[in-house]
Amino acid sequence: MGAGRVKPYRPPEEPTGTINTTDHDSRIVRTRAQPVMQGYNAQAAVNERQIVIAAEVTVDSPDFGHLGPMVDATTTELERAGVTELPGAVVADAGYWHTKQMEAIVGRGIQVLIPPDSGLRKGTRPGWNEGLYAFMRRVLATEQGTAIYRRRKSTVEPVFAQIKYNRRFDRFLRRGRAAVRSEWRLAAATHNLLKLHQYRTAVAGA
Repeated sequence: MGAGRVKPYRPPEEPTGTINTTDHDSRIVRTRAQPVMQGYNAQAAVNERQIVIAAEVTVDSPDFGHLGPMVDATTTELERAGVTELPGAVVADAGYWHTKQMEAIVGRGIQVLIPPDSGLRKGTRPGWNEGLYAFMRRVLATEQGTAIYRRRKSTVEPVFAQIKYNRRFDRFLRRGRAAVRSEWRLAAATHNLLKLHQYRTAVAGA
């Protein structure tokens, strides 16, 4: 046999890689056009009036896989508030595309509108030309589908802009996922209170 001896593994004197010593629950979060940072992925579901219905925190950078859990959280919060009617439609960006979760939501009687292609991609994804992908493109190309999806730019996106930029909530101050989740929900609750105050002020001045 010409095989040589296998050298025994010798671990490095110092561990490689990095570890966060202040918050073991947090993870490396990567977002488009933003520097890599240690933190969490804040999720929110809002209605047409920019009221936050559900607010959750995850440790996964991509939004893939969070569509179903966020819809579940939304319906749970609505039930707790005494609202038994299901949302008419769920609208999200391409990062939330998850075929099985989308089919499960549609099976509950809720319309789902998610583009299969991100805004930066030219053309369709390889292998995403048939089935649900093609069907969704046809729906989004209709006048009604375009109108419904367009509302996303005036609902959830302004909420994140308001909280992050106008209110300067661009960093979690607490440590641990449970504490960060409470902090994110507090930010969402105060956002809702401000919306309510603005509405009552506008009605009183009318």
